[in-house]
This record gives sequence, C-alpha cells and structure tokens, in this order.
Amino acid sequence: MESDTSHDHGTAEANGKDQQTTGNNQAGKKEKSAAQLKKEAEKEAKKKAKLEKFAKKKQMQEAVAKQGSDSKNNAKLSKKREVSKILYDSDTKPGEKKDITRPLPDSYSPAYVEAAWYPWWMKEGIFKPEYYTGDVTTPVPSGNYMICIPPPNVTGSLHLGHALMCSVEDCIIRWRRMKGQRTLWNPGCDHAGIATQVVVEKKLWRERKVTRHDVGREKFLEEVWKYKHEKGGRIYEQIKCLGASADWDRAFFSMDENCCRAVKEAFIRLHNEGIIYRNLRLVNWSCILRSAIADIEVDKVELTGRTFLNVPGYDEKVEFGVLVLFAYAVEDSDEKLIVATTRIETMLGDTAVAVHPKDERYSHLRGKHVLHPFCDRRMPIVFDDFVEMSFGTGAVKITPAHDQNDYECGLRHNLPFVETIDENGLITDVCPQFKGMKRFEARKAVLEALKDKGLYIETKENPMVVPICSRSKDIIEPLLKPQWYCKCDDMAANAAKAVQDGRIKIIPNMFEKTWFQWLDNIRDWCISRQLWWGHRIPAYFVTVDDPNVPKGSDADNHFWISAHNEDEALNKAANRFNCSKEKITLRQDEDVLDTWFSAALFPFAIFGWPNETIDLKTFYPGSLLETGHDILFFWVARMVFFGMKLMGDVPFKEIYLHAIVRDAHGRKMSKSLGNIIDPLDVISGIGLEELHEQLRNSNLDKKEVARAIQGQKEDFPQGIPECGADALRFTLLAYSSQGRDINLDVGRTWGYRKFCNKIWNATKFALSVIGDNFAPSTQDFTKASLIDLWILSRLSAAVDTCNTSFDTYMFQDVTTAIYNFWWYDLCDVYIECLKPVFQESNEETQTIARNVLYICLDYGLRLLHPCMPFVTEELWQRLPSKPKDSPPSISVTRYPENLSWKNTAIENDVALWQDIARTVRSIRTEYQTNKTKTEIFVKCTNEEIASIVSRYRQEIVTLSYSS
Repeated sequence: MESDTSHDHGTAEANGKDQQTTGNNQAGKKEKSAAQLKKEAEKEAKKKAKLEKFAKKKQMQEAVAKQGSDSKNNAKLSKKREVSKILYDSDTKPGEKKDITRPLPDSYSPAYVEAAWYPWWMKEGIFKPEYYTGDVTTPVPSGNYMICIPPPNVTGSLHLGHALMCSVEDCIIRWRRMKGQRTLWNPGCDHAGIATQVVVEKKLWRERKVTRHDVGREKFLEEVWKYKHEKGGRIYEQIKCLGASADWDRAFFSMDENCCRAVKEAFIRLHNEGIIYRNLRLVNWSCILRSAIADIEVDKVELTGRTFLNVPGYDEKVEFGVLVLFAYAVEDSDEKLIVATTRIETMLGDTAVAVHPKDERYSHLRGKHVLHPFCDRRMPIVFDDFVEMSFGTGAVKITPAHDQNDYECGLRHNLPFVETIDENGLITDVCPQFKGMKRFEARKAVLEALKDKGLYIETKENPMVVPICSRSKDIIEPLLKPQWYCKCDDMAANAAKAVQDGRIKIIPNMFEKTWFQWLDNIRDWCISRQLWWGHRIPAYFVTVDDPNVPKGSDADNHFWISAHNEDEALNKAANRFNCSKEKITLRQDEDVLDTWFSAALFPFAIFGWPNETIDLKTFYPGSLLETGHDILFFWVARMVFFGMKLMGDVPFKEIYLHAIVRDAHGRKMSKSLGNIIDPLDVISGIGLEELHEQLRNSNLDKKEVARAIQGQKEDFPQGIPECGADALRFTLLAYSSQGRDINLDVGRTWGYRKFCNKIWNATKFALSVIGDNFAPSTQDFTKASLIDLWILSRLSAAVDTCNTSFDTYMFQDVTTAIYNFWWYDLCDVYIECLKPVFQESNEETQTIARNVLYICLDYGLRLLHPCMPFVTEELWQRLPSKPKDSPPSISVTRYPENLSWKNTAIENDVALWQDIARTVRSIRTEYQTNKTKTEIFVKCTNEEIASIVSRYRQEIVTLSYSS
C-alpha cells in the first residue's frame, strides 16, 4: 500500500514538471503573424469539426452497443428468472388433504405449493365462524371478529386494488382466527348498475348491432342476468387464488333476494319518514349514460385557460377554458348589454340578464328588458347580489334550466325555465335553426350566428372548472329533472359525532379531517338513476279518476306512494286520497336506485335484515371496514348513515383505509397506459405477447391499444415471471405504509419469491438435521448455548413486533419483522452457526439445538402464515412429531405471543461480534481471499469487548470463514 501511495505522488510530481516545461518553451517562442494565426485557426476549426463528427459517430455506436447490452441484460435477467416450474401431480381429489408423504421438491415452486390446499381448507370448514364451537351463538373467550368485503363488480376482473384489499383483509382475519376469535369474513359482489349495463350494451351492439331500447327492458334484463351467470363467478375464483379465507357459503350478491328485500324496506321506511323525497331540481346529467349522476361521482377538472378536451361522441376535441362576450339588444333602445359566458350554447335557454343592485353602470336599466336574437323572447334585466361586478362585464346571462346558480336566481325572480338541451345532449326546438344539433356543435353554430348578427364581441382565455362524469368521462350537463333525493344533514351530523366520540375510529387518522369537512358541507343525495339494471324504485305514481282530486305532477312527492308491491301501494293510495281503489291508477317508477344505495345497506342486509336473524344479532355491528380511501364517501359514510338510522348503531368500530396501487412510475393504473396488471398474471406468470393479446381483446380503441402495448414493452420487456400468490401478498403488505400510495414494482414481487425459496431451503435443511424421529422436549434452555438464546430472543422480538403491528394495521412493520427474522437472523446467522454443531459429536448440544431450531420453524411459520398462507401450510404440515391433538391446519394453530425469551444483553453482544464478522468479510473481499480460510486477529480496546469476542469465537470464525 505504501508503494502504491508513493507511486501516485511521483506521478503527480511528474505531471507538474511537464506543465512547467511546456510553459517555459512557450515563453521563449516568437509571436506569430496574422496570416499564421488565421491559418492555424482554420486548421483548428477543421480539426474541431472532424472531432465533433467523430464524437457523434462514437455516440451512435455507444447507443447501439448499449441497446445490445440492454438486450443482453434483459435476456440475462429473463434467464435468471427462468426457473423450472414444478407441478403437484398426485391424484388428490378436490377437498382431500394434500399428499405430504412425498419428499419436498428441491426448490420452491408456487405451482406445486399452492395446489390442493384451498379446497381442503374449505372442506374442513376452517373459514367458517362455526369452526371452533359448531355454531355462532356459543360464546368464545376471545370474542367475535367480522369483516364485510368491499364487494367487487359482479362482471369485473381482479385487479391489483382487489389484490391489496384481499391481502390486507385476509391477513387480518387469519391473524384474528389464530388468536382464537370467532371470525367471519363475508364475501360478496355488487351488481354495479352503470358499469354492468354499459358492458352488456356494448356486447349487444358488438354482437347484434342492437341497443337496449331495441330489445326492450324485460329482454335486456334477461341479457344482463345471462351475462352475470356466465361471468359473475369468475372474480370469486380469482379471489380464491389469492388464498382469501372467506366464508363462501355466506357470499351475497346485491341483487339477491335478501338484498332486494332490504332495499325495498329501507326505501319505504325512509320515504315514509320524509328522509327520501321526490323533487324537480337540476341534476348532474351524463348524456352518454342518459342518467343522473351523484355530486361525488363528478370529477372537477381545473383548466388554466384555453384547452381542447376529448368528449365521448365527438370526433374532434372540444374547446373549453374561454370566456365569450356577446351583446343583447335592450328593448326600445339602441343600447346593447354585453354579457360573458363560458358556455355560449346555453344562451339559447337564457330567460334574463342579471346585474348587481349596487352596480351604477346598469342602474338606468331597472325594469328594462333585452331581446333574444334567435327567438321571440323578452328577457327581464334583474338585479341580484349573487352577481360579481368585477367578473366579465358585470352583467350575467341567466339560464335557469342549465346552471345551478342561475337555477336559484330563477327561483328568486320567478323566471321561466327553458330547457334547451335534452337528455341526449341535443338542442331542443326552442330556437328552430339549431334544433337537433349536438350541444358542442351548436356551440360553434351559435357563435357564428352571433357574428352574423353583429352581436359577437370577443373571446378571452379564462381559467375554469369542467365537470366530468367519473363513469363515462362525458362532460356533465346540468338538466332539470324530477328525481328522488335522500336528506343527509341529520345522518351526517350523527356520523360525524360517532367519530368524534370514538365509536368509530378512522385509520390513518389523517382522513378524519376530510371526513368532517365532507359531512359538514353535505348536500342531499340524488339516489335515482335512469337505468334498467339495478333495484327498481319501489314507488308508484298515483292518478285518481275523480274531479275532486287534482292531477298530480311527476315531481310532486305527495302523489308518490312507496310500497313492497302494487296491492300495498293501492291500499295506501286509497287511504291517502280518501277514494275507492277502482278510481286509482298506479305507475311504478321506471328508474333504479343508485348502486351505492344498496351498497350502503350491506353491513346488515347480508345477514337478512329486516328479519331478526341469528347472524344479524351475532355479527352486527362488524369489527372493521377495510377499503380504499377513494370510496370513503361513496360507500363508507353512507353505510354509517344507514346503519345508525335503520339499526340504531354504527355498522363497524374501525375504518382502515388502504392506499391506492399505482405502477412502478407512480402513474394511476389505466388500460390506455397498458399498466394495469392482473394479479393472476403475477401469480402464474405471463409472456409479453400474451399481455399484448389481452389488450387487443379489450374494449380499447386502436390508438389506445398501440400506446398500451408500447407501455407494456417498456415495463415488462420479458413478460411477468411466475411469482406465486404468497409473494404477491407479501409484496402488497410490505408496500402498505399508512397514508401513502403504492408504486408497485413487479420486480420486488420476484424478490419475495426468492424469500419463499430461502424459507423453503432453510426448512429443508432444518428438517434434515432434526430428523423424522425427533420429538420436541420441554422448553428448558438452562444449558443452551449463547447463540441458541440469541435466536430465541430475536424470535421473541419478532413476535412482539408482529402482534403490535397487526393490532395497529402497520403491515409494513409486520413484513419487515418476519423478513428480518427468517432471512438475517435464522438463515444468515443461526443456521450457519449450527452447521459446525452438527458436525461435532456433542449430543446434548445437538439436542438443545434441534429443539431450538424446531421452535424457530414452528413459531416462524405461524408468524408468517397470515401473510403467506400456502407456503407456510406446506412446510408446517411436514414438521415431525406434532401432538395427536394438534390442530389439523396451521390456519387454526395459536399465533405466537408473549414469549419469555427476550434477552437484550445477549442481543447487544451478538450485534458487536456480527460487526466484527462483517468487517472481516469486507476485508477478505477487498483482498480477494474469499476462497480460502484466513487467520484473523482482533484488537480489543477493553476487557469487556475481549470477553465478548472470546465467548463468541466459534461464531465469528464460522460467519467470517476464518480460522
């Protein structure tokens, strides 16, 4: 080393002399003439150009070489990930226990490990709450624990959001089951009104070129049910592949008999109480869906100025983010009143112009009218303090039938409500020259017509918010429609109070602020949808053939009767209007209820409400509601509303909100980006071309397919390797840090497959040294070695961390503790230190070591089981000499807790000598002496350290491969 250092100094000195010599030589030269300098400059320029050309050429060569290198690396990576798939080929019938008499395969294979266990778990009844006692009424010391699954769409496919939900909920329910609690994880699926109807409508058009209106309501619903029966069970099978320990005998569907009965009962009770009512109001209307949309289903997209957006149904992008100024002629005057609007097409429905009462510019126009340029309509100039004098010209066109603020202004001033856009997004006949035009095509036509009449002033860029339907991506059109509404103010106040007083706990608590803000500013909920698939509203419009009873309006709540059936409605109507049944005609509302209405009843509807069933008494309220934070108000808040209102108690005690799964780059999962990953493709593996084929068979258009395929090529150049359900679950749990979204890298899942292999190999080694005839002895470790006591202490620490973290939903801490124990403590240290022990002949030491190793395997597998159910069951079943009364499955063994082996002093000592061993290994690597044993000398600064090094001499030598 010293010679190397002096050589470096010598080089530096030599370089310094060279520089000095060059400088002296230059000082002695004569100055060059201008011609010489010019010639040299030209020569230098040519040289520079040549060098630049050479550099470009070299850059291109490097790029090509890099591509080749990347291809080689990808091929290398692919080859590295290519492991032989081992299949389980025993003749085990579904529900029979897996054959564990066969030797373990040489390496871990998900296909082998995950075969046969799930049907056996189900047949054994392990997932049922009756498992421990045979019923649900006999008390269990640890109590009950119930989770209701966030129901996926019945016709949907599993995505990573579902996989995260299943992983989180299953590990919670498995942990609780292993703690001795009576557990119920109730599965189910949702009819998904809009989503399912759209899928079936597209299918009808693709296959038969017919619409739902062509086939009629009854036939269309037959098609939906047919599609449901064909596709509806698929997502259940996918969830089972993840190892979800749900009670499938209790699976519910939101259109089954129980749910239909509950929906009718809830609607009727709430309508009778006045909480549900009928009214004519402006609604958020999707012209594509031809249905009203709830406020929270509207995405409000902020634009900074002129922007062109894609709108469904239009070939060209539509302009937004501009303010158009035009003039209205004042009646009996040469004066023109300039107004500004962001939606020029709605001027066809204008019925007034409003100005602020204090705006002196327009005070002389009080009592005056303006004239509509395209129809015979006089429009008053009204004075209203909602007008902002500083915005635009301070004069605002009023379209009461197509704008919320204008609607309220229209009510205040008793203005006519002129509907100029129909439910299909077409212009009505109010102004014949624009009749039948699409609303955004009319936007251009109206502008040109205003220019022709000399009324157009100018167009300015204008920041604005565009409301977009989260379902159809259509631009929301405010339309005046009679709809059903649910009053939410009192229920919202009760829901807020439930969180304030601790009856409901929201985790992470950062979402409490959002909860309170939304509930404090809640508006009545529009619960009707103009669809055919869903719960038809159990309300009947009454017409009475009696001159003494006035004709009712469709929007008049008084003329609507809610009832379980038509006979009941007829009796109610006769009583309300005091007339005979013969004079009454009933018409059931054709609309259906918002999907979230039936979903809000799930926590008690699934147990047979309104009937007082045993399950309802046992499992309501539930223990936990686990879901994504994106549906906190779509679903969670409304379950609290209806639970407290109809059941008199909160529906669950805790709300855990998991993160949103994004791709490795942090982008939202989207079909058009090609970054949506089917969890089954991660479990079983899939080639790149197969991924492409999935896109080609989807509903994406050709441009989106091309873009998505490119995205797949970049993210998965070799496809997705087979990782297995256990590795995928562990990955999602390891990513689950409260309050943060998950940027999922499939490569990390492959890393956890390697972790499975590490556990597999460690267990195989342990079983080989323990032996088939091993019988665990009493846990007396008074004569145990220091390294034995250390691993027991590390096991105790891992057990404490896991239990605390499960209890607080800190899944990342659970996975970290388990990973560290298995990989770094058990495999890298303890098992390595045992190898010399089993090469010696000290039977007492070996017996203790076998007992400790057995405990580590048994408890370590149980620790891991909630996260990785398949591999832990496979390995635990092979542990020798389990007692006869031992549970049949690891799923119903007791989860380790409160172990008494914690020893901080020994852990500190081991941490010290581990540092020594690591340092030695580092030095050996530096000097490339890894292949031969090397003598090491340790200089200690005090007697205490020397004593530790002496006690652990054998372990240091073993782990540093020294002598």
